[in-house]
Amino acid sequence: MAGLELRTRQVGPWPLNAYALVCRPERSEGSRQSVLVDPGADPDSLQEMLAGSTPIAILLTHTHPDHIGALAEMRARLHVPLLAHPGPHADGIELDADRWLADGDTIQIGEHTLRVYHCPGHTEDQICIAIDGDQRVIVGDTIFDGGPGKTWSADGFKMTLRMLREVVLRWHDETVCYPGHGSAFRLGDRRRDIEAFLSKDHGDFFGDATWEM
Repeated sequence: MAGLELRTRQVGPWPLNAYALVCRPERSEGSRQSVLVDPGADPDSLQEMLAGSTPIAILLTHTHPDHIGALAEMRARLHVPLLAHPGPHADGIELDADRWLADGDTIQIGEHTLRVYHCPGHTEDQICIAIDGDQRVIVGDTIFDGGPGKTWSADGFKMTLRMLREVVLRWHDETVCYPGHGSAFRLGDRRRDIEAFLSKDHGDFFGDATWEM
């Protein structure tokens, strides 16, 4: 069956969900292009995840160390362009990307199109990567089954609240979110929890949050 295969490996001590998207063409002679998302650690596992495909890019959801720990090694192995948001990047990291991504940008992978959503809050350079015409979205640390991504300032938390209202809740209930840590989940199963969370006055809170707060 043709489509865009989503592969994942848990790597590093946290652990991190690294992803690969691999085009499965209708014709056997067609493209099997792939992209690697968030090369956090364990380059050998990341390379195995790309088996049988032709990598064309590395994508970053954001630049926290657990998401880019194996970036230099995978760039050296794959010799493909790096695509990321221009930042500011986490912890003042200087990133040398081949293409800077903005909200609404698209990326072609074989017969499929990826769409970028800029979702700052957890970090200023956080993006989500959606598959056009599909229910799957790689959300990085934007949102988890149990709550939004951690924030480090009241302004960052307020940005997260705005992002949840203006981006995430506009996605269809059937959207399946693939986070940087933990299990994937269906957005519709958490919509009421998110709406209830947004209805409350959290004051100047920041840090780890759960939907039950």
